[in-house]
Amino acid sequence: MRYYSQAVWGGADVLVKRKPIARLLEPGRAEVLSATTRERLELTLGIREFASSELGLPDNRSYRSYADLGRPYAVWNVVAAPRLSLEPKTWCYPIAGCAAYRGYFNERAARRYGDRLADQGFDVRVGGVAAYSTLGWFADPVLNTFLDYADADLAALIFHELAHQVVYVKDDSSFNESFATAVEVAGVRRWLRSLGRDEELAVYEQGRERRRGLNRFLLEVRKELEALYASDDSDERKLALKAEVFRSLAGRYRRELVSTWRAAGTGDGGGQSDQGGWLSRLNNADLVSVATYNDLVPAFLGLLEASGGNFAAFYAEVERLAGLEPAERRTALDAL
Repeated sequence: MRYYSQAVWGGADVLVKRKPIARLLEPGRAEVLSATTRERLELTLGIREFASSELGLPDNRSYRSYADLGRPYAVWNVVAAPRLSLEPKTWCYPIAGCAAYRGYFNERAARRYGDRLADQGFDVRVGGVAAYSTLGWFADPVLNTFLDYADADLAALIFHELAHQVVYVKDDSSFNESFATAVEVAGVRRWLRSLGRDEELAVYEQGRERRRGLNRFLLEVRKELEALYASDDSDERKLALKAEVFRSLAGRYRRELVSTWRAAGTGDGGGQSDQGGWLSRLNNADLVSVATYNDLVPAFLGLLEASGGNFAAFYAEVERLAGLEPAERRTALDAL
């Protein structure tokens, strides 16, 4: 009950702080907006109109209001996995179904819960999340937590979250996130081209390719660990070998990815470089969802192409797939 109470009050706090963007931008309003905030909100309205008029995303009140939460993240997610397994701990919720994370609107509460799970023998990761979706049950606002994103990333987030309002399958995170990511990618491409911002599109594609490279790298690490955990070695030896795998990640990353990017003249991965040593701090909890947002994206992009780039036809086909049994749905997507 404590958990659901914080979820209700935290969500209500976000909704109470909403203010219509169109009204905030009216001249003579009491709210004093900085020039930067005004510019970002104007951009957001343009992105929001494009989402509905060109991508066929819901034309509702979501992302037409703004809320300043006074904190750097909207929620903090707790992810956990056993120390010798990559099967995530899951939690089940009304309406949304089961998921491999537990969200908190208060960072201290999230970290307290994470500490309890760690005491129970889990690998745990507590991380801040800039945005979350109520799946259309309420009009989700633009938040200060992501307003300063690069233009393409801001558009990507809005397209992604609105896509969840089009199709959402209970208990199938891979389907839901891959679909929304495909809408995000196709939407950003179309939006930037419509504005003639080809250089930004090239930067966006470069960044996306680097993220895919990082994802492939981490998937290989997952395979190694899965084989280790399934071996006949003692738990003590497995834990020692696991620690060595994670210790070696930063060096492997530099050899296998960063050197390739530098040789290709595309930098060192920018924010994905390991300057902060984050790779050495990873654990099982960081790897359980590596494939969730990416696994089926090529299938959905292929389906959009097969639909002639028509988003309405694409959504209709995705809804048809959503109605299939899980195994049948996965087989159909794998075929794409």
